[in-house]
Amino acid sequence: MVEPIFDYQFRLILIGDSTVGKSSLLKYFTDGKFSEVSDPTVGVDFFARLVQVQDGTRVKLQLWDTAGQERFRSITKSYYRNSVGALLVYDTTNHDSFERIPNWMEEARRHIAPFKPVFILVGCKSDLPESAVTSEEVNRLTVNCDIKSIITSAKTGDNVEEAFRLITEEIYAKLKLGEFRADDENWDGIKRGFNGSGSGGGPLLMGEQVSKCC
Repeated sequence: MVEPIFDYQFRLILIGDSTVGKSSLLKYFTDGKFSEVSDPTVGVDFFARLVQVQDGTRVKLQLWDTAGQERFRSITKSYYRNSVGALLVYDTTNHDSFERIPNWMEEARRHIAPFKPVFILVGCKSDLPESAVTSEEVNRLTVNCDIKSIITSAKTGDNVEEAFRLITEEIYAKLKLGEFRADDENWDGIKRGFNGSGSGGGPLLMGEQVSKCC
């Protein structure tokens, strides 16, 4: 099978409590599907998708879905280090899952250091009528932590594409500014990809689908 054409590869990890909606979010983003019944993630699952940022650069996202249960923590910690970004996922109907977001962020920072990951706060299950987390609480956390936030629903698809677009664009902007470097031999967070012509904007392979992040 021929490798899809892409300019860069970004490795992202989804973290948060168990059952907040991480797997459903990824399933909708990669397959466009929602399942009413979803088994808890055991250890780590892997997804991938090719996207395109605003200037036409193609980015392959490696997406690692981690288990939120404590008994899997020793397994999932090994996946932190080579991630350039992390989606901090909480359930909008579960206030405890939101309160633990700073703990998840600190754990990610500790294991990814000395590299500094890009974070985005993602609330799931916005299709449910009762939110346990207020907009004021979300704003306070994002201001204090200097991160962006978004509310999504994997059931309706609302803002799912936008969530991954936001973090991809932010990572790419930092890459262009020199805050990140591709092909660091000690880190797999960002890797230079294959575009078939040595520069961005080459032709797509037959049948390869690219989702625009713009």
